[in-house]
Amino acid sequence: MSCEATPAPHPRGHAAARRRIKFPISSTCCILILLGCDPPADDGGAVNLCAGADPAGLTAEQELRADRLISVFENDTIDIQYAYIEALDDGRGYTAGRAGFTTATSDLLLVVERYVDLVSGSELAAYLPRLRELAAEQSPEITGLDGFLEAWARSAGDARFRAVQDEVVDEEYYRPAIALGCAAGLRTPLALVEVYDTIIQHGGGDDPDGLPAIIQRTNNRAGGSPATGVDETTWFFTLLDVRRETLENAFDPETREAWAQSVYRVDIVRTIADQGNFAFDGPIVIDTPDHQATIP
Repeated sequence: MSCEATPAPHPRGHAAARRRIKFPISSTCCILILLGCDPPADDGGAVNLCAGADPAGLTAEQELRADRLISVFENDTIDIQYAYIEALDDGRGYTAGRAGFTTATSDLLLVVERYVDLVSGSELAAYLPRLRELAAEQSPEITGLDGFLEAWARSAGDARFRAVQDEVVDEEYYRPAIALGCAAGLRTPLALVEVYDTIIQHGGGDDPDGLPAIIQRTNNRAGGSPATGVDETTWFFTLLDVRRETLENAFDPETREAWAQSVYRVDIVRTIADQGNFAFDGPIVIDTPDHQATIP
């Protein structure tokens, strides 16, 4: 399989303590090949991201449960927030949708472009020139977007718009996360969920705060990965330690303060593991001072 060059990733983040860098599927394949792993196989459009593993990635129920858990972390509700949008004054312009797409990076632009391709008469089409400028400049500005918040929220009433958001999350975050988890030899759903949440918050780029760097530091500390014979439970708890340390003292000073307030993301997953729920079965009850939810 050839690995074509992909655009340089863009840093991103938000006040719920996110910093993401795009990690296109072609880049994922290149990394897996460098690790000596086979890239994800295309089977008539159904991608088995953990070929030969049991389970093969996450089931549809587990993935929905994971999305609801991440929604609790992001928006304090198990209901996916497609219509969410606000300016968080965090250097990323507007933050919007189920995954916190931002105007200062290209993922919000990607959502709008794909939706406008489907619905040419969408009111969002008028904002494309300005959105392209902001994404190209990685600008935190929101000038020139009068009415965009209302247009985004109205568009979320369209199932096609919600489907586009789902598609972009799948391509930019879910599949790369599962592919990297499988390359590390992970088989338990909870471990894959943790990797998925990590890429949502930390990104999949090559910076020291990104998921690949966190996996590498975990491998170094654990003496390898499950793919090389390390016990998966041992590796998993090491991953939690490494990610929590990263949140407590991020390499990027721009996100350091906010990330230090988000260690609950790791602590809640650790509680699920301490309960022995590595299969990530429901219901999952979250009961902390700041978050209360039941995920079926």
